Amino acid sequence: MGCSPPVSKSELKTPSGEMQLSPTPTSLSVPLESKTLSGEAQASGIKDNLGQTLPISAKAIIAGEAIALEVARTPEQQAMGLMYRTSLADDRGMLFEFGTPRPIGFWMKNTLIPLDMIFMRDGVVKFIAANVPPCTTSICPTYGPDTPTDRVIELRGGRAAELGLKVGDRVTIEQLDTNTDTPTRPAL
Repeated sequence: MGCSPPVSKSELKTPSGEMQLSPTPTSLSVPLESKTLSGEAQASGIKDNLGQTLPISAKAIIAGEAIALEVARTPEQQAMGLMYRTSLADDRGMLFEFGTPRPIGFWMKNTLIPLDMIFMRDGVVKFIAANVPPCTTSICPTYGPDTPTDRVIELRGGRAAELGLKVGDRVTIEQLDTNTDTPTRPAL
């Protein structure tokens, strides 16, 4: 995610029961390969944002700092995540909510910048995949804990450490009224 897509580890098994390192493109709701930047485009410093930019609709408080969050709500938005972004501001991130807690794995296919992935359950940080690099191979590894999580926040790579965020910390997330950017109700 951001790295995309959010998949449970059980979904990473082939029909013969073997583990695969990343979901196959057919398991996604979004045609990912059609937007891949060529090596020439990446090398030339292309600035076009081929990915999605979602409205800021939540706010996380991490170590006393407010982080404005785009919320990937639909399976298509979650599959696209932060793919194709060339930068992510220090005060921005993306939130993925899954409802029922379950083991979740993210990959970095078509993601151009390093990311921190903060896996949470009931508002408590359970695992941090720190400064995860973009995937540059055809088979991308997945990142995430074996324990159930219900939310993941993605930040610019290295940002979680800058904030002093660690496993066991509580992160407060507030949903915003997207018309006014004011909190509508607190969430864990």
